[in-house]
Amino acid sequence: MNFSAGPESVRKIAEQGTISKDDVLALRREVFGDGVVAEQEAEMLFGLNEACKAQDEMWGEFFAEALTDYLVNQAEPEGYVSESNAKWLMKQVARDGVVDTQTELDLIVSVLDKAQSSPESLVAFALEEVKRGVLEGEGPVGRGRDLSPGIVGEAEVELLRKILYAFGGDGNIAITKAEAEVLFDLNDATVEADNHPSWSDLFVKAVANFLMATSDYMVPTRQEALRREDWLEERDGIGGFMSKMLSGGLKGIWHAYKRDEDVERYARLFGRENMIPHNERITGVEADWLVNRIGRDGTFHENEKALITFIKEESPDIHPTLLPLIERVA
Repeated sequence: MNFSAGPESVRKIAEQGTISKDDVLALRREVFGDGVVAEQEAEMLFGLNEACKAQDEMWGEFFAEALTDYLVNQAEPEGYVSESNAKWLMKQVARDGVVDTQTELDLIVSVLDKAQSSPESLVAFALEEVKRGVLEGEGPVGRGRDLSPGIVGEAEVELLRKILYAFGGDGNIAITKAEAEVLFDLNDATVEADNHPSWSDLFVKAVANFLMATSDYMVPTRQEALRREDWLEERDGIGGFMSKMLSGGLKGIWHAYKRDEDVERYARLFGRENMIPHNERITGVEADWLVNRIGRDGTFHENEKALITFIKEESPDIHPTLLPLIERVA
């Protein structure tokens, strides 16, 4: 980026290649001085982040705060991230095709968290970065940590959970198909790995959340549906783990999907009749998607068995398309 047209203080920072604590304080006064983060200032911050490899720890917080304010509160439509703004952000943080720094990944999570609504493409982009870190041990997810490529560790699961939580804004209560697709890709790619048990928990809960939402359930918040269970710390073999998952954490999902008269009264009272569930079935479209996803890599993973077992035990009307999968679990 050419800093010649900007403030002299910014040019000096770019020339020295470092951002100190005092620089951050000065930039904060410069950017927030008029109460508005302009597009030129937003581009300047991205330029400084790229030009200055040595950064005070205060930089990341300021960087995320200023650019989130620009994307969510200043750029139209206010409070929402449009498709064009999401494309601008992804272009800025991945000029070479990938996200290079933790600061930029934290920015994406901040935008997803603060916006009332964001395009699915943005959350899928963030999830893909985590997948890259898991499979290749590269990028901001892998940098500075001792990762074993091809294994989903506890830290990566918590980052995935954080991104999924952040996307749960207005209209994004349930897991989306785009998110479920990325999680299935990651599951397929680590089918033989010794992943942390929390990965199984998150995968099954997230996909179950997606399927139930498409089946007209009143879904709980993402935080409730995907929360981490304490019993995950108890590791006594895959059999015991699956038993705990199905009897504890996973079965607990079902009871969070409200289907009683109180929900209907609430929905009608607040003019949300469209939220009233009408059936408990997984439709043919979702059944076909699930069969194709599970069979795509030719392997029937333990996580997928847990998902099918959950559907078998809890869905009152099994779609015929799913019967061959259920027979394989039995």
